Amino acid sequence: MTTTLLISLVVCYIAQCLVAGFKTDNWVMSWLALSKEGLAHGRVYQLLTFQFLHGGIMHLLTNMLVLYFFGRAVEEMLGSQGMLRLYLASGMVGGLLQVGLSFAFPAIFSSAVVGASAGVFGLVAAFATRSPDQPITMLIFFILPVTFKAKVLLMVEGGITLAGILGPLLPHPMFGSDVAHAAHLGGMLTGIAWIKWGMMERPALNFWRRQPRREPVRATAKRIGRDSTRKNEEIPPAEFISREVDPILEKISAHGIHSLTERERQILEAARSKMAKR
Repeated sequence: MTTTLLISLVVCYIAQCLVAGFKTDNWVMSWLALSKEGLAHGRVYQLLTFQFLHGGIMHLLTNMLVLYFFGRAVEEMLGSQGMLRLYLASGMVGGLLQVGLSFAFPAIFSSAVVGASAGVFGLVAAFATRSPDQPITMLIFFILPVTFKAKVLLMVEGGITLAGILGPLLPHPMFGSDVAHAAHLGGMLTGIAWIKWGMMERPALNFWRRQPRREPVRATAKRIGRDSTRKNEEIPPAEFISREVDPILEKISAHGIHSLTERERQILEAARSKMAKR
């Protein structure tokens, strides 16, 4: 999924440049970039299309670089579909927050929004929330390597984002910026909520409900797993794999290994034992 998104961003940017070259009225920005005027006229599709547009080649390359590293890590953690849902949801929430500021402060936040940054920030926040002590090495100015924990990166990004939002509200020209900091903040908050409220294991958007505690049923789950293991011993290996193991592997690919139930883990363990005996 990370590779697919990277290719999509490149293809969309090339198409954006080609269309902009033929259209003198900046048709792409008017119809596909996210703006309060667009949403006011019912163009809700802009919440998706703006995520595949960029303001320049450096804007595109920066987002692609972060997406390449953090996208792969989050995809391992959540599965391909879970990573895509988080990426798009972070972009939409970030875009809504940025447009909300443009409605509240039209004289300051009036520019249309483009870029994958909100979605990318959601991936970074999800990774840092799930693995806060994971060391990350970054090249400052693409030269100086600096290593720090993921949670430090999240705090630094959060501070920069808040400063970028509050800066334009202050009466000083040095705080002016065309960066959609509110979109970044919305993406980060979505990534944090996605992990803390267990959305990586839920296909629906009911993340406000915490996962139920599983301790009271562990003994029953283990007993069921043992019963299933005993029954599976009598099934031929090929039939066992196609009937029991393949659906579990598909679930891991779609939602990540953390989505497995205790019984499904027992089945995988039984499959490993069965294969070892062959």
